[in-house]
Amino acid sequence: MSSSVLYDVPGPKARTRNRVYGLLSTVAILALVAFVIYKFNDTGQFQAGLWEAYEYTDTQQRIVDGLLTTLKTFAIAAALSLALGAVLAVGRLSDHKPVRWAATVLVEFFRAMPLLIMIFLLFAAVFTTEPMWALVIGLTLYNGSVQAEIFRSGINAVPKGQGEAAYAIGLRKTQVMTSVLVPQAVRSMLPSIISQLVVTLKDTSLGFIILYEELLFVGKSFAQQTPPVNGVYAFIPMVIVFGSIYILLCLALSSLATWVERRSRRSRKGTPPALEGTAATVMADPGHSAAPGPGETGTGPDGPKAP
Repeated sequence: MSSSVLYDVPGPKARTRNRVYGLLSTVAILALVAFVIYKFNDTGQFQAGLWEAYEYTDTQQRIVDGLLTTLKTFAIAAALSLALGAVLAVGRLSDHKPVRWAATVLVEFFRAMPLLIMIFLLFAAVFTTEPMWALVIGLTLYNGSVQAEIFRSGINAVPKGQGEAAYAIGLRKTQVMTSVLVPQAVRSMLPSIISQLVVTLKDTSLGFIILYEELLFVGKSFAQQTPPVNGVYAFIPMVIVFGSIYILLCLALSSLATWVERRSRRSRKGTPPALEGTAATVMADPGHSAAPGPGETGTGPDGPKAP
């Protein structure tokens, strides 16, 4: 008999087969890693001279400047995309058809438009001298439309009875949204919001297309300007160094999301509210009863009482 109600425990043959599959997968992954290391070494990417430039102070300062520029761009784009997403989500949930249709058209258009083309068009046509704002507006329009769908689906996922109960006690739609639906929806859609913010952070690297000096642009220019060692340019060291920085930033943002989710989960835990009025008194003293009305006989702990 199976010891689990979720799945059947594998038998001896299945366990042996799983071990074989796991061993073959491990060997294949190790072989792939060994092949990549061999090719890097064969093309001279592990030469010590390619890594010496990262020891200089000016190189480290350029990396820090690119990192700060990336973080500033991400902070602005994240805030604006969340605001735009909230506005578009409200528009898509509106009872007025023109507003709902206009919001739907904007969301579908900016979601379908390739982000790289949008950024390049904004830079070439509008922000010719301000590449940062071309990148920020492009990220805002694309990620804001995606966040709008996340907000809308999160609000629609709240049980309908919550909104109907709020309307039944006389709340208006704005009050229902802000006081009942949105607080409950935020808890469920928080992981999706953070995931899209991670996408926004990674998409800041597209700024190098319009020569914006963010982190990837600094890394690319640095690899091109570094003198080659034995005819080999330092592109692989650049990818390793700057790719690791992007990975650490995304992991930090994901950790922040996990921390916020745990805090919100703990804040929902609490003691049930105390009973009020005579109900609390009755629970505390079973022998107590409500005061008798006119012409009635009350019953107390010492027996019947005259009216």
